Amino acid sequence: MILVVPTELKTRENRVALTPDVVKELISKGFQVKVETGAGEKSYLLDSEYTAVGAEMVTDRNALFSQADVVLQVNAPDPADIKKMKPGGILISFMYAAVSQDVVKACMDAGITAFSVDAIPRISRAQKMDALSSQSNLAGYKTVLLAANALGKIFPLLMTAAGTVKPARIVIMGAGVAGLQAIATAKRLGAIVEVSDIRPETKEQVESLGAKFIELKGDDSIKTEGGYVKEVSSDFLKKQQELITKHVSEADIVITTALIPGKKAPMLLTAEMVKGMKTGSVIVDMAVEQGGNCELSELNKTVTKEGVIIIGESNLPSLLPLNASQLYAKNISTFLLHLADKDKFHWDLEEEITKGSLIVHEGKAVHPSVSSII
Repeated sequence: MILVVPTELKTRENRVALTPDVVKELISKGFQVKVETGAGEKSYLLDSEYTAVGAEMVTDRNALFSQADVVLQVNAPDPADIKKMKPGGILISFMYAAVSQDVVKACMDAGITAFSVDAIPRISRAQKMDALSSQSNLAGYKTVLLAANALGKIFPLLMTAAGTVKPARIVIMGAGVAGLQAIATAKRLGAIVEVSDIRPETKEQVESLGAKFIELKGDDSIKTEGGYVKEVSSDFLKKQQELITKHVSEADIVITTALIPGKKAPMLLTAEMVKGMKTGSVIVDMAVEQGGNCELSELNKTVTKEGVIIIGESNLPSLLPLNASQLYAKNISTFLLHLADKDKFHWDLEEEITKGSLIVHEGKAVHPSVSSII
């Protein structure tokens, strides 16, 4: 079975799907691996490192796709690249199929099979395949560093002969994987951290990291699935905004992490709330690519509005490309080895992981998230 790793073409993307150590492991299991020339350079991985472990470097991108039994990428390829795949070929990448129907249609037209790693069920036996968590973990860490760099003061309490410097106050909205890592990082740097999350079960995790939980009683409108919030009413979001406004007005940094799969990110910080923040304070909107949690954030820009610095970086894991690629490569190779051996895919279509992540099978859309084009 020929596995191919193309260069990622998405703007601001520095990751690569397989690292040399994982390539070596897959080759030892009988797979052939072909890598596009320069695919790992933005992750500080040289072509010579790939050839040293047995990979074949390919300069011609068209030939790479046409030879592939399996294409492994971080982001889904452009439809133009998908057209170059042979019928019956297999794609494994992030797809976010519900909002990427052009990619889904391209897979259907090409007669290929496509798995989306963001759709892998969040169950215990799939933890090593959980690319959403591995990448969010790094994003949560990097977010705090970006905020710290933009803030004109230090995080910890500092007592000196010249006077006492109060610790920075940080409000983190959302205690998922990214939020929890942001809490841990901010606490290590000495900040006072307050956390808001609409899922009451996160309170214990938040407090175990030394942060204060801003508690708002939930209601029946909150629906969760696989650890993520799937749906929440506008009335509840309004109540959350009212509660959080005071905390936000006193904060030096606000980090927002709230996403709803397949939908626009919920609005958590209105323009009025930003106006009430202190001059020189910082917002990092981790949901900016899906419309943003902050009304004033701008995609891939750092702007200052109402005296507040607002950071809207869309691809935070890509700012740590070596670690992000290392973790993703392990995620995707574990997933591949669950689905296949060197000779064939097992096609157990009722198995939970396979069924949950299979978007298109032999040119037919099969996943509920793309029901509108099935």
